[in-house]
Amino acid sequence: MQKILTADRSETYLNEEVGECYHSLKGAAEEATQKYVIPCKIKELAKTGKIRILDVCFGLGYNSAMAISIALEENHQCEIEVIGLEYDPEIINKIQEVSPPITFFSHYKKLTPTNLEFQHGKVKVKVLLGDANETAKQLTENHFDAIFFDPFSPKTAPEMWQVHLFQEMWRVMKSTGILATYSCARMARDNMAAAGLMYDDGPIWGRRGPGTIATKWTSIF
Repeated sequence: MQKILTADRSETYLNEEVGECYHSLKGAAEEATQKYVIPCKIKELAKTGKIRILDVCFGLGYNSAMAISIALEENHQCEIEVIGLEYDPEIINKIQEVSPPITFFSHYKKLTPTNLEFQHGKVKVKVLLGDANETAKQLTENHFDAIFFDPFSPKTAPEMWQVHLFQEMWRVMKSTGILATYSCARMARDNMAAAGLMYDDGPIWGRRGPGTIATKWTSIF
């Protein structure tokens, strides 16, 4: 993988097999805040004292590490659980080679392909390695306050944007949960709707179009 320095001086990687970077070139660390932490209301959740986050396509962990950092700034006693879903052990290895301006990220360096979980204070982080379409089935229903949905694009990784995976997201979200993703692709939004998720525009940041935020219909599959 080729390491790339983004505009906010944080690093990302180009996945040459897919032909896409793991983060926006406008700023890998800032993207985590703008596209995931703010839309999923992490600051507000921190005030409740407990947050459960599902980080789909965990990658280098920037999204959830930033969420932890911001939550702990808001409430240093907050209990936080992060479950990450990741397919590629190579990108987990790359965590050792980056140092983004994210306060909690130094603890993420405990993660390796052979050590996929750690606890620091009231924060627990665990990565499930494998195809997210399968590992998502292991997750507890009605469990997560926030889902960061960050696969490669629908064009290059269409298998990650299908109805059945969004149905799993519906299943594991709390009734008050929020899913955020960077994409506003028609296929993604149609499949969210088919899975029982209501979608709306997310923030416009680093792209011409908005991201997408989704919440849960009350219907039951």
